[in-house]
Amino acid sequence: MDTTAVNNPIGFGHFIAQADVVGKFLLGVLIVMSIASWGLILAKGIAQFLRNKRANAFLDFFWNARSLDAVQAEISTHGARDPFSHLSAHAMHAQAHHARHGAAKLAEAGSANDFITRTIKKVLDEETTRLESGLTTLATIGATAPFVGLFGTVWGVYHALLAIGMSGAGTLDKVAGPVGEALIMTGIGLAVAIPAVMGYNAFTRGNRVLTARLDAFAYELHSFLTLGEAPGAGVAANVRPLKQPASAA
Repeated sequence: MDTTAVNNPIGFGHFIAQADVVGKFLLGVLIVMSIASWGLILAKGIAQFLRNKRANAFLDFFWNARSLDAVQAEISTHGARDPFSHLSAHAMHAQAHHARHGAAKLAEAGSANDFITRTIKKVLDEETTRLESGLTTLATIGATAPFVGLFGTVWGVYHALLAIGMSGAGTLDKVAGPVGEALIMTGIGLAVAIPAVMGYNAFTRGNRVLTARLDAFAYELHSFLTLGEAPGAGVAANVRPLKQPASAA
């Protein structure tokens, strides 16, 4: 058996050695796809974990703060490190800016309510864009990697059959080896695509949940800044309503 294995070296290494320029190029493309996919999965996974942790900490502080001045001081001290603090900082700045300067520019036209609403929508769009960054790449890799691998398999089978035809040996033991080696490319393509698709679905769901929470928070924040209190916030969080900031009085 050892002698047969030496005389008929069949496997991944033999396939690479026998592959032409096209086959090696397709393999290189799959390797680059895999590196990019895992890099995005790790980077976005860590970012999502930290973002959720910081968001929960900020929301806990926000609904237990005595006033928006305390929230503003917290953001000024530690910075806006999550979507909720980022939204709060811009909304409070918009309210204070409009109270001091009014509608000095076209971008600030309308009432304070209109200006705060536009600011909140702008921040929500920015956060949505930031959350979706990199997902297109993952979706593209998940959709195209199997076809790249399949093309590599077709190309490998084609050359294997040509070589078998030229040698004149068409028996099963002569055909199975080269064709089996060519199928390696399909397996590699699937190995690249499956993690990318799973990562894409996981991040999409996480973003959808976070966006829903952010929309609900934006509604409550807007209501508080324009009406003086966020509907149901004091009841839901079991804390007394926040006081308006002194700068907006």
